Order: sequence, then C-alpha cells, then structure tokens
Amino acid sequence: MISLQFLATALVVVIIPGTGVIYTLALGLGQGRRAAIAAAAGCTLGIVPHLAAALLGLAAILHTSALLFTAVKFAGVAYLLYLAYGALSAGGALSIQPEKRRDADLKIAMRGALINILNPKLSIFFLALLPPFLSGNPATVTAEMTLLGGVFMALTFGVFVLYGLFAATARDRLLQSERAMKWLNRSFAAIFGALAARLAMERA
Repeated sequence: MISLQFLATALVVVIIPGTGVIYTLALGLGQGRRAAIAAAAGCTLGIVPHLAAALLGLAAILHTSALLFTAVKFAGVAYLLYLAYGALSAGGALSIQPEKRRDADLKIAMRGALINILNPKLSIFFLALLPPFLSGNPATVTAEMTLLGGVFMALTFGVFVLYGLFAATARDRLLQSERAMKWLNRSFAAIFGALAARLAMERA
C-alpha cells in the first residue's frame, strides 16, 4: 500500500511546480516565512474536499457532468485571474513590496485552499493516482485511500514549506533591487494568467 513506488510517485507529483507552489513562493517572497507556512497549510487543506470526493464517488459525477465541471472550472479561472491582478496592484494579495507587510495567517491559508478547491481536475487526479496502489481488498478501500491521501497531503505540506522557506530566505536579497521586485510581480502575474488560461482549456 504505502510502498516506495507510491512515495516516489507522490513526491514527483508534489515537487513539480504548480499553482500551489507558485502561490507559496509568492507569499514567501512577499511576506516571509510565517506567511509561506500558512500558504502551504492552506494549499494542503484545499486537497481535502477532492480526496473526500474521490472517496465518495463524487469525482466521477463531476467528471461526467459537463455543466458542473465547467462551473467549477471557470470559478477557478476567475480566481487565478484575481491572483494575477493581486500580483500587479500595489497592496494586492501577491504583490511583493520592499516594506514587509503581513496578512492574517487564516486569510493567507484560505486563499491557498481556494486555489485547490476550485481546480476540478484534482478530484479526478486522485481517482487516477490512488487506486493502483490499493491492496485490492474491497473491505479496506476507504481506509487505504484515506491513508494514501493523508500521506500525499503530508508530502505536499512538507515540500511546499521548503519552497516557501527558500523564497523567504531569498526575500531580503531580492528586495534590495526595485527592478527585481517589478520583474517578480510581473512574472507572478503572467504565471497565474497562464495557469488560468490552461485551466480554461481543460475538459472533463
């Protein structure tokens, strides 16, 4: 069940930079270590509804319902565009400024959770990732998927925290340059815009 193959597969999936990693990096650069940890925690908690959907079979309903999938998808697109705007506007959610400001940890975590909650592909991802590593015993399917999902979440949190702490460590050096700050804000805005465009093109 929790084999080296599963751990290696899950670790590769988590390490590849996605929306949650980019968000955590932006918070680490913009607001420091504590904000990065809050961002990592939020992104991890955003996995829970999708894991629950996979366990309850709701992911299959989402996959087969074009209307529901599209509604969640475009809510996610709108949210990613909001984050892109937040990277460009002074005082925005992801704006990197020389003065160190701190949003509330709960607010940071909720933003991170929404990134994953509004990604309809994540539920379908769990349906594809977890079953190959189950024992095949129907009586323990729910317990096994819950355990595997929990391990995946723990890896997610650990890796995201490392990304965020790295960004927070680089903060002071990068923020000495106004040009670097402008480049970073524009880059994060462009990345979230590109992620929104990619999500808009996804199909159930």
